[in-house]
Amino acid sequence: MSGNRWLSAIGAILIVAAFGWVAATSGAEAPAAVPAPSLDNPKQHGRLQTAVLAGGCFWGLQGVFEHVRGVRGVLAGYSGGSRLTAQYDDVGTGRTGHAESVQVTFDPGELTYGELLQIFFSVAHDPTELNRQGPDSGTQYRSDIFYADETQRHIAESYIAQLDKSKTFSQPIATRVDALKGFYPAEAYHQDFYLKNPGYPYIVINDLPKIRNLKQFFPDSYRDSPVMVAVR
Repeated sequence: MSGNRWLSAIGAILIVAAFGWVAATSGAEAPAAVPAPSLDNPKQHGRLQTAVLAGGCFWGLQGVFEHVRGVRGVLAGYSGGSRLTAQYDDVGTGRTGHAESVQVTFDPGELTYGELLQIFFSVAHDPTELNRQGPDSGTQYRSDIFYADETQRHIAESYIAQLDKSKTFSQPIATRVDALKGFYPAEAYHQDFYLKNPGYPYIVINDLPKIRNLKQFFPDSYRDSPVMVAVR
């Protein structure tokens, strides 16, 4: 496993032991009250669609979107680089072009692409961080929207411009918008990691607060029973 993440996990264990729950939960990014996108697709039932998003460790991103109504599946994986380097150890070097990402499959009749991006910008990560999230740093942890078509690109770019113009965040948004060239699922042990390891210190500090923030900020979009990659 990557040195950064496991070193932060060791530190988290010490924090939990020494300071208890309050200190343990202080590492997560603060949520932001983000307005809905001005430009979005209307809800319309049809074929399932996919969105590929990157914003730090894919454990937390997967956990957030597995709790969103209208989502039919979430895979943790890699995007931005070659299939040949789509392995965790290679991606962890920060030299492959990949970002830890999630592929979200959703029903456009229940959930729009813009609504997914609203959750992404609000509670899933901090879009003003450049090549880092929380304790993790490197280009593999960048904020990135990988668009599958021109409609997704237009919605994403318009939304970023809207949020920057309104100064929703105190700093400019660092999120990239790149064409999707491929998504490669991560190793099996990464899938549903948050659900399988809810007491793991990294999850307690960095990811469980995101799930709670989703429930608080988007109560109509939150569901208690998450969609999973595989049944435990």
